[in-house]
Amino acid sequence: MSKKQKILIGVLTGILVVLVVIFALYSSYAKKKLSEEEATVEKPSVAEIVEEEKKEEAAQPEEITVPTGPASVLTGLPLEHADAEGRRLVAVMFENTKAALPHAGINRAGIIYECPMEGGISRFMAVYDDYDGLDIIGNIRSCRPYFAYLAAEYDAVYLHFGQSVQGRAVLDTGIVDELNGLDGSVESQVFFRTSDRKAPHNSFASAAGIDAGIAKKGFDTKNTAASHFTFSDFGNSLPGGSDCKALTVYYPNGMPYYIYDDETKTYKRYEFSAPETDSVDGEQLAVTNIIIEQVPVSNYEGYEYLNIPITGSGTGKFITNGRMTDITWSKAGNSEITHYYMPDGSEIALNPGKTWICLESSNACGKNTYYATQAELQK
Repeated sequence: MSKKQKILIGVLTGILVVLVVIFALYSSYAKKKLSEEEATVEKPSVAEIVEEEKKEEAAQPEEITVPTGPASVLTGLPLEHADAEGRRLVAVMFENTKAALPHAGINRAGIIYECPMEGGISRFMAVYDDYDGLDIIGNIRSCRPYFAYLAAEYDAVYLHFGQSVQGRAVLDTGIVDELNGLDGSVESQVFFRTSDRKAPHNSFASAAGIDAGIAKKGFDTKNTAASHFTFSDFGNSLPGGSDCKALTVYYPNGMPYYIYDDETKTYKRYEFSAPETDSVDGEQLAVTNIIIEQVPVSNYEGYEYLNIPITGSGTGKFITNGRMTDITWSKAGNSEITHYYMPDGSEIALNPGKTWICLESSNACGKNTYYATQAELQK
């Protein structure tokens, strides 16, 4: 081997050694950097969870299908997921303040209750039979006694994050099976917090979490509750009622209102002067039936919390298909079903679709407004 060849081999060997050292140093740096980044990763935001859910749906083969299977006991319409037939119902507490919007997963509920809370706000309880595939539901807030009683009507598993003093007293009677965000035995399995909102506005659950919590607690999974409502086969147009194409419902914080859509035959909901939407599907909340139920409202002595007895009887309104009629209601006991009656004494028949039930004091009911045409509200 010549002297020049030996020199060339030496130079190449040196270059190779330098490259190996540089690669080793870079690998060490990259691993350190990755470790630092992983240590600062935050929990996903609502938007990130929703976006991931949409990506998963988009990855599935695109098929346009119309559900034709068993009907929902809550809406009278075919279930989106046939496996939900006969499943035990779930009732979820939703916060309803501007800081909590938009809600996630509420459009999948079949029946939604809205009731007054302290401070002039309202709160929702959404009842589900088909919540399959929802990666995020909420945000979830605390219990009040009247919501627990409403959940008991459906023998539903009741999801909430904390409770008032009076709410805890009711829950301790065992009137409902509960999944509570303050219960350390299920909190981490059922509930999670997102990074884009401050507590207490960032507590959510998922379908998988709910199922895990039910399994952990050993709750029954079959629906044994009696059916709440019957549904009209041909469309209930309330022939004895009056036209109602728009309405405002007096909850002073959000001042919600509804405008009837003649094409979809649903009432679209607005709140805080804007359309109210679901962050999961991006759709505006819209319901087929609205029930206004007048109830007594006062404060517990020495507390700001509202005392709302929901047993006994009272008056209200039933609004559907662009029409409205006066109704009466009765409820025999805290866990008994509330029955609603037409002026002729027959029980109401809902039009198939989602139903929104508003509980209001007589004072608040007197401030509701009802319009025969959409244009009247929009003046």
